[in-house]
Amino acid sequence: MAVKIRLQRHGKKNFAFFHIVVADTRAPRDGRFIEQIGSYNPNTNPATIVLKADRALAWLNVGAQPTLVVRRILSYEGVLLRRHLQGGVAKGAITQEQADQKYNAWKVQRDAKINAKKEGLSKAAADAQKAAFEAEAKVNQERADALAKKKAEAEEAARAAAEAAAAEKAAKEAEAAAAEAEAAPAENPEA
Repeated sequence: MAVKIRLQRHGKKNFAFFHIVVADTRAPRDGRFIEQIGSYNPNTNPATIVLKADRALAWLNVGAQPTLVVRRILSYEGVLLRRHLQGGVAKGAITQEQADQKYNAWKVQRDAKINAKKEGLSKAAADAQKAAFEAEAKVNQERADALAKKKAEAEEAARAAAEAAAAEKAAKEAEAAAAEAEAAPAENPEA
C-alpha cells in the first residue's frame, strides 16, 4: 500500500484551511485517512502551521511520500532537516549531540525570522494606522480652517452691514436734525 502525506481541504469557499493527513494514495482527497498529523491555515499572515513533527518524521522514515505542498511545510517546520541529520547520525558522520545542536541552531534562526516578520507586519499596520490618522487630522484641520474663514467672512459682512446701518441711521438723524433746525427758526421768528 502506497502512503502519502497530503492536505485534506476543509473550510468554506475562498477561505479554506487544511488538515495534514497520512492517507492511502487510492483514498479520495477529503476521504479516508490513516492518521491526522497537523493542520495548515494559509488565511493568516504568516500562515498558521500546527504539526506533530515526531509523527511526521516517523511516517517519513517508514516510506510515506509527501506531496509538494506538504514537503514545503515539512521543510519549513524542520522535519526534513531533522531526517537529514538523523541519516548522518545513522551513517556515523556526526554524533547525535552535533545533530541536535545543528537542529536547535536552525530552529532559533527560523524563530527569529518568523518573529521579525510578525513585528514587521505589526509595525506596518501601526504605521498605516498612524498615516491614516494624520491624513484624517489634516482633512479635519482644512475643514476647520474653511469653516473659520467662512464664519469670519460672515462676521465681517454682518459688521459691515451693522456699520452701514449705523451710518445710515446717523445720516437720517443728522438729516432729521438739520430739518428740525431749519424748521425751528421759521416757527420762532422772535428769536
